[in-house]
Amino acid sequence: MNPYQKYRNQSVESMSKGELLVLLLDESIKDLKRASLSLEDEQYDKFEEDMSYFQKIIRYLNNTLDMEQRISRDLRRLYMYLQYDAGRVVAARKRMANEIPEMITIMTNLRDGFDGAARKTTVSHVIEEKKVIV
Repeated sequence: MNPYQKYRNQSVESMSKGELLVLLLDESIKDLKRASLSLEDEQYDKFEEDMSYFQKIIRYLNNTLDMEQRISRDLRRLYMYLQYDAGRVVAARKRMANEIPEMITIMTNLRDGFDGAARKTTVSHVIEEKKVIV
């Protein structure tokens, strides 16, 4: 394994669950942006590949929801909508291209929300640890 790959693996392995979730959401946004550019350039194979990566991330997020948590029901509905809309975009291509920016907005808002929650949780843990030490 090359040094960069080794560093990358160690970096991912040391992330918290919140950081990993934000990373997945970042990747899904990148996939949508690349798909949009590929569609504009009429590179349909690349467009379908990028949309496929996006759909895999959404499926993963949906499948890993903890349904004991109240918010999971709402997230499941959102993920199902995104999965459905992505399928429509792939099938219709340019006719539905205007849906991609809307999906990017949804994913960006979701990412920002989870990032804020992850940061708040991290700060809370640091404060609690300091109280235990003192």
